[in-house]
Amino acid sequence: MGQRMGMALVGLGAASQPHLRSLQDLAERIDLRYAVTRHPHPDRIRPYTGPVRVISALDEALRDPQVQAVIVATPPATHLAICQQCFAAGKHVLLEKPLELDQQRSAQLVEAAQQSGLHLGVVLQHRFREASVVLQQLITQGRLGEVQAASVRVPWWRSQAYYNELGRGTLARDGGGVLLTQAIHTLNLFQALVGVQSVKAATVRQTRLHQMETEDHVSALLVLGNGAPGDLMATTAMYPGYPETIEVIGTLGSARLSGASLEVNFLTQETLTVTSEGGTGSGANMMDFSHQPHKDLLTDFIDAIASNRPPRVTGADALSTHALIDELLRMGSSPL
Repeated sequence: MGQRMGMALVGLGAASQPHLRSLQDLAERIDLRYAVTRHPHPDRIRPYTGPVRVISALDEALRDPQVQAVIVATPPATHLAICQQCFAAGKHVLLEKPLELDQQRSAQLVEAAQQSGLHLGVVLQHRFREASVVLQQLITQGRLGEVQAASVRVPWWRSQAYYNELGRGTLARDGGGVLLTQAIHTLNLFQALVGVQSVKAATVRQTRLHQMETEDHVSALLVLGNGAPGDLMATTAMYPGYPETIEVIGTLGSARLSGASLEVNFLTQETLTVTSEGGTGSGANMMDFSHQPHKDLLTDFIDAIASNRPPRVTGADALSTHALIDELLRMGSSPL
């Protein structure tokens, strides 16, 4: 076993749980030395059983020369300042989505990483699901032929109680609604699979199911990377919540990715399936999903640092998804 990479985790909210489980699984490679939180949550550190110091000041962790990287799992409004602090201290950063509240602050964050020469990875873990990886390979290898059309649907559910929590669905803390907070994972994967050139038309609204500051339903017509048509629907108003779905029509077959499961039907009558058990966080229990993709993403991140290559999901990659979300919101707010 080689030398373990020292890490600190900032934030012990719900988003920290799959990270802690992943860190536990990767304990032979990663030494979690600190958990940084302003409000101690003793129960939330339990998925990690190794020795870890729970502290309130990030500076203490950044002064530790054995800490090489920091996982930032705090609300979006805090990301820029925390990442700038980490980069100034010479630490790599693995950042929970989204990058920041808006495109300008997100671009600042990515620029800060580029200027520092340090690694910035972004937690968009759907790219690491086995079914997603297989579909990406099929498209890249041309086994589906030329893409003729594709659609993406995120029919999720969040109760009003979710939005009643302080800051949920607000511009000041979250930066947006269903697109930036929930659908960003699937949108990033959709872009990686088929590309999105532009948004032709969009409708953005708040349904009567929620009282909130931002949008909970978006539908749109898209132009894909090769000019083919695409469509999108994302919501947190579809009770009780269903798995997110990407469908791709190619000249040699069609594919349907539903949550973490894939079904492919080729014109040759050949079929291919990848199945996965467990939820996707689409319903009332937003943490109902496997932490395996987080573990794979974390492994890719530390491998990227060790071999001095970019991680699979970079800051620039995530920034392109932010740009798509901005375009959807802009088009959706324009009069027809």
